[in-house]
Amino acid sequence: MGRYVIRRLLQMVPVFFGATLLIFLMVNVMGDPVAGLCGDRECDPATAARLRTEFGLDKPVWQQYLTYMGNVFTGDFGTAFNGRPVTELMATAFPVTIRLTIVAVLLEIVIGVTLGVVTGLRRGRPVDTGVLLVTLVVISVPTFVTGLLLQLLLGVEWGWIKPSVSPEAGFDELIVPGLVLASVSLAYVTRLTRTSLVENGRSDYVRTAVAKGLPRRRVVTRHLLRNSLIPVVTFIGTDIGALMGGAIVTERIFNIHGVGFQLYQGILRQNTQTVVGFVTVLVLVFLVANLLVDLLYAVLDPRIRYA
Repeated sequence: MGRYVIRRLLQMVPVFFGATLLIFLMVNVMGDPVAGLCGDRECDPATAARLRTEFGLDKPVWQQYLTYMGNVFTGDFGTAFNGRPVTELMATAFPVTIRLTIVAVLLEIVIGVTLGVVTGLRRGRPVDTGVLLVTLVVISVPTFVTGLLLQLLLGVEWGWIKPSVSPEAGFDELIVPGLVLASVSLAYVTRLTRTSLVENGRSDYVRTAVAKGLPRRRVVTRHLLRNSLIPVVTFIGTDIGALMGGAIVTERIFNIHGVGFQLYQGILRQNTQTVVGFVTVLVLVFLVANLLVDLLYAVLDPRIRYA
């Protein structure tokens, strides 16, 4: 296990550098950041030259990248064009998005897995057909439509929630935004759990357990469910980073000042330091989540061993 973890950590190094280099190059071809700083009016040459020198934009892109990565390893993610350090923006944005992601993942696990188990054990029955139809509708409807609809009904018409989340963004205020953020993933988790249960239900080890006279609950929980959850854990693990980075629409709808809000503002204003800094951290989240998912396989299936 130890050697496997070390090998995976070493594999993460080139992936991290490759992903950050690609992001850095893509962000730097979005447009001229100095033009975004000056707004609608064109900067005069002297001001533009001073700004490029101040933010290091006068150097070649490869040199900018090396300088940026060198600063990252010292904990310096640069300075946004508004003068605030990017780490200061992260300190205010990431806690909010982490809370939103926790709510979304919990809803995925609790609701998605529960519905998947119920429909998988009752395949072909009305409850199975109904849940499949509902999940298909949820997958088909864009997230911004779901978010605006729930905001209108629950927040404006019925007054059950506040239409906009407060700056503190407590867990109680993030339940509905978390449901909106997790809606599509929740539907996929439900369908994936159901399909995995149905497939594993035909396996020899399940028939053997039933033939031994084991109680149905033990057959489902100890044998069927543990093996069926492996693809579900893979999906949820990789979805964590996607939820954190893909919360732009949800955070805009409910006025949540998290990672998605900062990324939106950074892209809108062509603030390369902010965008690259936040995405760099999200890359690390993806890599760590994938490593944890691989390690969880051995917990779910004792037959899996790491060399």
